[in-house]
Amino acid sequence: MGTYGYVRVSTKEQNEDRQIIAMQAFGVTDPCIILDKQSGKDFECPGYRRLVQKLKAGDTLVIKSIDRLGRNYDEILAQWRLLTKEKQVAVVVLDIPLLDTRQGRDLTGVLIAGIVLQLLSYVAQTDKP
Repeated sequence: MGTYGYVRVSTKEQNEDRQIIAMQAFGVTDPCIILDKQSGKDFECPGYRRLVQKLKAGDTLVIKSIDRLGRNYDEILAQWRLLTKEKQVAVVVLDIPLLDTRQGRDLTGVLIAGIVLQLLSYVAQTDKP
């Protein structure tokens, strides 16, 4: 069972160091950190696509914040379902401890995580520059 980190910045000029440092502090090793320098308007980023293909049941995906995953409300929710339900991958959002799907979560925790995910996905979409 592997632990992978996904780092995305919207432009080549943006600095990804803050996200990489957070991944390393969580324990994600450098070879398992996937970086995209591309807008999060959709999920067609090449690094993300490769990562999703690589992830298997029992793996953990770590992201710094939900808007690093994407900026489209419906697509964020669809990807979350793909990762957590279909692929059975745990997802950890470092900035929001409630969005941690690793084992041991009770039904109330899962419900709260779902509500928080929907709210933050909406904010990520409406917070576009």
